[in-house]
Amino acid sequence: MWLSAAPPFSGTIFLDPDIILPSDPTTYLDLEDAGQGDRLMFDRRPAAFVTYHAFLFNASYLGDKSIEIQVNPEFETVEAAREEALRFAPVIGRLPSLLLKDVETVWIHKGNNPFGGGNNNLLIHTEQADDYISDGILEETLVHEASHTSLDADHAESAGWIAAQNADPDFITTYARDNATREDIAETFLVWLAVRHRSDRITDSLKQTIEATNPNRLTYFDEQDFDLFPIIIPEKAPKLKEYNLNLNRLDFYLKWESRFASLYDVESSINLQDWSVLKADIPSQGDETETSDDLPDSFDRIFFRIKESGDS
Repeated sequence: MWLSAAPPFSGTIFLDPDIILPSDPTTYLDLEDAGQGDRLMFDRRPAAFVTYHAFLFNASYLGDKSIEIQVNPEFETVEAAREEALRFAPVIGRLPSLLLKDVETVWIHKGNNPFGGGNNNLLIHTEQADDYISDGILEETLVHEASHTSLDADHAESAGWIAAQNADPDFITTYARDNATREDIAETFLVWLAVRHRSDRITDSLKQTIEATNPNRLTYFDEQDFDLFPIIIPEKAPKLKEYNLNLNRLDFYLKWESRFASLYDVESSINLQDWSVLKADIPSQGDETETSDDLPDSFDRIFFRIKESGDS
């Protein structure tokens, strides 16, 4: 594997606070009190698993997903514990659905200690959370930790991922490089999400650096058909391949990249503001679709755009 002088970043959660925003949609639905019960919880302060008589809450999410939130009894009252559970349950619902696949519990403790993922769990220390909220990166940090929980087991040691690691110029961060099996998936998934589905929220230079450093890792994630709901993935306009316009004969020809089993509309405008459907519900012809027809009127100029039928 060819390596550059050094990975371009130290850690990906710090790169941009806008990859997922507090205003983004959440799958969170409701929180129900479930009393108290003994739970074995990892606490970074003693760096050990400890059995606590925790406050328990059941958080429900779209898709019949339920997560038990276990709050350390050091919060003293059920009201204080519920407040902490309510602080994080909606944020967790902003993560892509695939990252919640294996999350069964959340542990919440006091302390200015790192978050954690794995063990079918997300680990939160509230003073550290305050810092992440202040910096605008709480959602980005939870993406990282949930990647450990729901992606590492299936991907971190897979042949495809290892091949992508070996083919790429370098790791995206020094943290990933120094912990290649444990951290590379979590460090890379967040930037894949940013580049592929939130590129309007990051700088062009950041996007270019990520693409240049990890092209094969990005492609690996592209090929996984991940469920990213509730992150809204805008449909890209079909790419025009060929066109011909004859204003003397008043006819046109268009060819564009298309998707199997889709329908397309050709729209026209004379001012790029007011659009009308020129030809509707054109069936896909495979990877490319073409159409030709007469123009209804004579124009000094005319613009075309192609959209999948039903897109607004």
